[in-house]
Amino acid sequence: MAVEILMPALSPTMEEGTLAKWLVKAGDKVKSGQIIAEIETDKATMEFEAVDEGTISQLLVAAGTAGVKVNTPIAVIVEEGESLSTAPKAAAVVAAPVAAPVAVASPIVAPAAAKAQGARVFASPLARRIALEKGLDLAAVAGSGPHGRIVKADVEGVQTSVAAKAAAAPAAAIVTASKASMPTGMSAETVMKMYADRAYTEVTLDGMRRTIAARLAEAKQTIPHFYLRREVRLDALMAFREQMNKGLETRGIKLSVNDFIIKACALALQAVPNANAVWAGDRILKLKPSDVAVAVAVDGGLFTPVLRDADSKTLSALSAEMKDLAARAKSKKLAPHEYQGGSFAISNLGMMGVENFDAVINPPHGAILAVGAGIKKPVVMKDNTTGVATVMSMTLSVDHRVIDGALGAEFLKVVVELLENPIAMLA
Repeated sequence: MAVEILMPALSPTMEEGTLAKWLVKAGDKVKSGQIIAEIETDKATMEFEAVDEGTISQLLVAAGTAGVKVNTPIAVIVEEGESLSTAPKAAAVVAAPVAAPVAVASPIVAPAAAKAQGARVFASPLARRIALEKGLDLAAVAGSGPHGRIVKADVEGVQTSVAAKAAAAPAAAIVTASKASMPTGMSAETVMKMYADRAYTEVTLDGMRRTIAARLAEAKQTIPHFYLRREVRLDALMAFREQMNKGLETRGIKLSVNDFIIKACALALQAVPNANAVWAGDRILKLKPSDVAVAVAVDGGLFTPVLRDADSKTLSALSAEMKDLAARAKSKKLAPHEYQGGSFAISNLGMMGVENFDAVINPPHGAILAVGAGIKKPVVMKDNTTGVATVMSMTLSVDHRVIDGALGAEFLKVVVELLENPIAMLA
C-alpha cells in the first residue's frame, strides 16, 4: 500500500519549515530509522527518519523549498512488491522526526470508532512495543502523529492524558481570549505608503524572525512586567575567578563571569523556591530543579538554550555545557528539548559594553535577569572611605502574576550576595 510521508512538526510551535535536503531519491529502498531528509525549522536544522521499510516512489517537494506547512505530503513510499507508480492513499505517515513527536493532527478514525469498526490502528514500531509492555489497547489510544498515527509520546503519556487535557482547556480559553483582543499594529501596506518616496531595502522575514516578533509582541502585551534593579560589586568575584582559572588551566577550562552568574541564579532559585515558577494560563507551576535559560545571539535572532539542574552542577561543568550549547545554537543544531522549558532566563549584554537594560520575559518563565557591563566606579567602602570598585548593573524583569515585588527583591538579594561572596557557590 502506498502511503504519504508528511511534513513533520519538530517542535510544539512549528507551523511550517524548509525542506533543506533530501538524503534519498525516487527508487531508493529505506529501512526503519534511516535518515531520509534534513528539515529547517525557525530554530534549528533537524534530521528526519523513516519509521517503516519500503521504496521511495516519489519526492513531492523539492530540496530547498521553504514555507512547507506541517502535514503537507512531501514524499510517497510503497511496500515491497508494489509498483512505484502506485497512487498514494492517505493512510499513515511512515516517517517521524528524531525529536520527540508532537501532537499536530487529528486522527482520521477516532480510537473508539476504530475499535468498533475493526479498522487498522496505525502506530510506530516503538509505540507498539511500549504498548505491549504496558498492556495497553492501542485502539483506545489517540494518535498525535499525522493522520492519527500513534507514536511513542502517545503511549508513554496515556495515563496522564485526561488530566493534562482538562488542565489545558481553561488555559487555552484564556490565551484565545487574550489573542482576540491584541492590537495588530500598522499593516505592511500602510507603513510602505509612508515611505514610498524614500529609498529602502525590504527584508523578508525568515521563520526565526517571525517567531521572535510574534512571541515578544505577545509577551509585552500579555505579561504584566515590572522591574527590580540592583548593583553588584565584582572585585571579589574577579579575583576569585582569576585564582580558579589558574588552577583549571591544565584542564583547558576557563570560567567566565557569566558562568558565575548562571550558578548564582540557579542557587538563588533553590534558596527562594517560590521564585522558581512559571505561568500556566490559569495557575502557577513551581519547579523543583533550577533549569536556567541563557540568551545566545545568533545570526538573525537568538536562542535561549536551557541548562537543566544548574544548581547541582559545578562551575566547570556549567561552563563546558554552556560553551557547547552556544556553539550548536550558532549553527542551529540544537534539538527542541535543549531550548524549551526552564523557569528563568539570563540575558547578558555586558560583553558588548551595555551598562544596563530591561529584558522581555520569555513565556512561560516567571522572570529574566538583564546583566550589564562591569564598570569601575567611585564607591563608598565599608569603612566609609571612598574608593574604586568594579560595579555591574542587573535588572530583573518579573511577571507580576507569578512573582510579587517582595519575592523578586528577596531573590535578587540572594543573587547579589552570592556574586559578592563567590566562594559560597562552592559550598
